[in-house]
This record gives sequence, structure tokens and C-alpha cells, in this order.
Amino acid sequence: MTLIINNLFKTYNNLLVPPFCSRIMSQSDPQSAFNRPRMVAKKVLAKPQHEGDGAVVRRSIGRSELKLLDPFLMLDEFSASPPAGFPDHPHRGFETVTYMLQGRIAHQDFAGHKGTIQTGDVQWMTAGRGIIHSEMAAGEGVQWGLQLWINLSAKDKMIEPRYQELRSDDIKQAEKEGVEVRVIAGESMGVQSPVYTRTPTMYLDFTLKPRAQVHQSIPESWNAFAYVIEGEGVFGSINSSAVSVHNVLVLSPGDGVTVWNKSSKPMRFVLIAGQPLNEPVVQYGPFVMNSQAEIDQTIEDYHYCKNGFEMAKYWRSQ
Repeated sequence: MTLIINNLFKTYNNLLVPPFCSRIMSQSDPQSAFNRPRMVAKKVLAKPQHEGDGAVVRRSIGRSELKLLDPFLMLDEFSASPPAGFPDHPHRGFETVTYMLQGRIAHQDFAGHKGTIQTGDVQWMTAGRGIIHSEMAAGEGVQWGLQLWINLSAKDKMIEPRYQELRSDDIKQAEKEGVEVRVIAGESMGVQSPVYTRTPTMYLDFTLKPRAQVHQSIPESWNAFAYVIEGEGVFGSINSSAVSVHNVLVLSPGDGVTVWNKSSKPMRFVLIAGQPLNEPVVQYGPFVMNSQAEIDQTIEDYHYCKNGFEMAKYWRSQ
């Protein structure tokens, strides 16, 4: 058991919502949409690495160049072809948000929850006091998506696990003047998501047609970043260099960000922001608590199948 835990942790160690608004303006509009526009404070290229059982991830947050961005612990762009994926593994103390860009991932856990999330679907899982689950590729060809880890506050770390699952058709969308947005959490272009975010979070998926631009407001006290999925775009200042796929962009403080697509091809990116918890973060692989003593207790709970991990004693995924 100790060897299994150590190998698992080694793998992972390589590791009320305020209103929002967005404005669409023409490419020639010279005025700033914000009093304090956010600029690119840091850019990190997510390089591929092997994780799980035959899966490949591009980790942007959670690597040496960007350990965390409170409240965000990790962002992976993952790809896996059957029978690859992420076999049985535990979590405690945070939430995982899985967003399928293409294909299907089958999920099951030791509490009896099973399901398959498909292209455009979202699973928002609150691990809370403990969960053990598996996530395995379930369709033909490459299954591709994003997984975000969001920290929970000290008062929420030991709550019971829960799920929010959104099918693609249930995710609200808006479109105007060459800009499309899927509102996974928060609000944009007058559309608000029904997802409850225990740690206040905004999660938007934008597609910009050639020469389009968007202005998206963000609460000033929140940390924010963008991750480019397709094409290339200019963030923060129209005179900045274009940023291409697989790059995460940490945005400076401000009340909103402007993004331009100055190319002749579409671009797609996610814009994610969250309210910082401003609490100590102690992480040991898939366990995230506030102190080393809590981590030690978590490892003991997992090893002896207690305090939230009772069902781990006999459960194995099918």
C-alpha cells in the first residue's frame, strides 16, 4: 500500500458570485473598456508529460514555473486514447472541474457514482473530505479536455463530496459580432451559468472569429488567467505580441481584459478567474490542506480507510 501511495503522489506532485459583464467593440474602437485593464503578467508554455496510465497532459498551473494561482492549484490539458486514462486515485480538500473538448471520459467512484462526460460536457466535482475515483478514455480515438483544480477554504475542505454535471446542451451560450461564449461559471454577454461555485469562480470558453475582439469584466480582487486552446490572440494591449496554443497567461490586477483575434483564422481560449482564499496551502499529491498536520492525518485516513475513505477498503473501479 505504501509503495502505491508513494507512486501515486509522485505522479500528482509533478503537479454568491458577483455579476460580470462583457462588451463587444469594433476593431477600430480606440477607447479602453476598463478603468484598470488587465495585462499579461506572466506567460507559461504547457509542455507535454505522461500521467496516469498512458495519458498525456500539458500542465500549465501546478508546474515549477507556476506552482499555483490562488485559488487555482492545477490546470491540465489532457489527451488519452482507450484504454488509457487515470485509474483509481484519491482526492481531498479541493474541487476538480473536467471540461471535455472532444470525445468521452467514463467516471466512477467508491460512492457508487458513475457516468460518462462527452464533448462539451462539464463535471464539477467537490472532493471535500474524500473521494476515490477513476477517469478513463471511453471513445474511439483521442479523448481531449481540460481539468482544473480549485482549492476549497478551510471551512469547506471536509464537507461531503458532491457533483454538478452539465451536459453540453445545458451550458448557456451567447454570440455577438464574431464572438461566441460558453458560460460554464459566472456571467458573460448577459448570460449567467447556474453552476454553484463554493469558491467563487468564473469559467468562460470564448471563440473569436477573425478580426473580432471581446472585452470581459473581472472582479478586481480576483486572480485571473487565460489558456489558449486554438489559434492565437492578443491579450491586454492591442500592441502586444500574439499568443499561440498551449500557453497560460496570468493576468495583472484590474477590472477587465480585452482580447483581440488579429489573425485570419478563428481563435479559442478559456478565461478563468477566482476569488483568492488567502490561506496556507499544503499539498501532498492529490491531497490539499492547510497544514502539514492535516496532510499527515489525511495520509493516515487514506491508508487506514477511515474519516471519509471507509469505502476504499473494498472498492475497485470496473
